[in-house]
Amino acid sequence: MKQVSTLFLKVAIILLGIPVLALCIFGLPWLANNPVNPDYNHILYPILIGMYVSVIPYFAALYQALKLLSYIDKNRSFSELSVKSLKNIKSCAMIISGLYVIILPFIYIVAELDDAPGLIIIGMVPIFASMVIAVFAAVLQKLLKEAIDIKSENDLTV
Repeated sequence: MKQVSTLFLKVAIILLGIPVLALCIFGLPWLANNPVNPDYNHILYPILIGMYVSVIPYFAALYQALKLLSYIDKNRSFSELSVKSLKNIKSCAMIISGLYVIILPFIYIVAELDDAPGLIIIGMVPIFASMVIAVFAAVLQKLLKEAIDIKSENDLTV
């Protein structure tokens, strides 16, 4: 049963990466070449660059999640390698959040020029989503570390 659930999660992780890759290959270049309003074309470039840069930690986090699932498949889920993978996922999520905080002023300028205040809220979604993932990974990291410590104490007493 465990193999099936981890296989399902691995497929889900791959399916999370495919739309982002398609967006980077097709969507963002199209947006750069066909801006909605050519008057603020120069403001879109920092946003697009930030989005491209944020893809690097995103795929790094997906890779770490795949590594974590492979540790679970090999019955090494309670190891320092799993803690390290969770730490890397947390770091990637914080980097993504920081990048979108840097992008947010440019989104604010576009929202002011286009008179679209909802764009600012949409720009905040990646910040809060990645922070939730970072906090969740930090909690899991701490719990896993404590479980490893308890396991090592039990191994020493037996």
